[in-house]
Amino acid sequence: MVKLDKISFYDAREKALKEVYPKKISEIVLLENGLFRVLSKDIICKKNLPSFDNSAMDGFAFRFEDRGKKLKIALKIFTGDKPKSILKEGECYQIMTGAKVPKDVDTIAPIENCIVYDNGFVEVPKDIKRGSSLRIKGEEQKEGNILLKKGTLIQPDDIALLASQGIIAVDVYKKLSIAVVSTGDEIREPWDEADEDEIYNANAFGIISMLKKFGFESSYIGAIPDNFEETIEFIKKLNSYDAIITTGGISMGEADFLNKAFIKNGLNSFFHGVMVKPGRPTMMGKMGKTFVMAMPGNPLTSLINTFLLSLPVLFKMQGSLKYHFNFTYAKNIKEVNLKSGRTNILLGSVENGEFEVINNNKYGSGMITPMCLSNSVAIFDANISKVGKDELIKVILLDSFALTKKDNNIN
Repeated sequence: MVKLDKISFYDAREKALKEVYPKKISEIVLLENGLFRVLSKDIICKKNLPSFDNSAMDGFAFRFEDRGKKLKIALKIFTGDKPKSILKEGECYQIMTGAKVPKDVDTIAPIENCIVYDNGFVEVPKDIKRGSSLRIKGEEQKEGNILLKKGTLIQPDDIALLASQGIIAVDVYKKLSIAVVSTGDEIREPWDEADEDEIYNANAFGIISMLKKFGFESSYIGAIPDNFEETIEFIKKLNSYDAIITTGGISMGEADFLNKAFIKNGLNSFFHGVMVKPGRPTMMGKMGKTFVMAMPGNPLTSLINTFLLSLPVLFKMQGSLKYHFNFTYAKNIKEVNLKSGRTNILLGSVENGEFEVINNNKYGSGMITPMCLSNSVAIFDANISKVGKDELIKVILLDSFALTKKDNNIN
């Protein structure tokens, strides 16, 4: 019989992360395929942003010393024009948003703040700051700056920044190879027939979808039968993967011999069992160069621990500089009692800055619906026994790509 260790949720995560060594192999991909990939080289700015002085508003460009005056409109400048400096005394330019600003003016007044006359004159406001609405060449980024650092997880705004440089391909780390495995003779695939004594394979498909959502690709290898020798042989074939995620077969039952089978294949276990509710029967370790993450068999705990424990490991393994989920603050709208002495994870829904725990925190590890109803989780330290009504708490949004280097999301 397997005896589960007593390690805290936080210590378990830190132990696992200390054993992660980022992947070194890189490849070049087209920018359109770069989303959620991790940069393997710094990206250097090769084109100033903006690349020329331009107007932030539709309005009138003039010399600051002419503020408050009635000026003649000497030229209309449109986006794409390449105007030369032509102003005489008492003149200004009418200019469009994004258009290039000639060197003989230094201030722009929005059209709505000016008095425009039919005879080609305009009165610009007196109460205006020098340089107003003028975007200076290179004020955002200058040539030679580091635009994006090695280890950046590329997101849509990064794609826009790279495209602004005329970059069509980037160096990224190769994607991890991840095997997803189920356990148990009672497991049936969704396309099979299942009687009342059998269970459809929700765990593997949920985990594969979660991995895909966060930019990882994985392969479903199948279900390990409840046979020790067959399990040993099954696992032996998985040592070419960067990571293995299993569900079930890791608790204290007599038939739960998955851990022993991994040990037979050279597993070095970092921990086996976490003092957390839900999700105690969780194990992580290394089998040669392959990172093993054994999740609980119950669907709810399998998905929660994959999100909170496995994803940070995978982000770091993929080479990302940031691999912890960031938090936001929300007001807890219902008092919740917790059992102290272990880390407690609450599923909930955040709307308009308010967090409401799902079903008053009354749900089982074998359920799936609470995950469907949740958009966030809150993690509470082992010494907390109550979460008060209207208390401000930290929550992690389940669909968030907001990552941070430092883990400080435990209440």
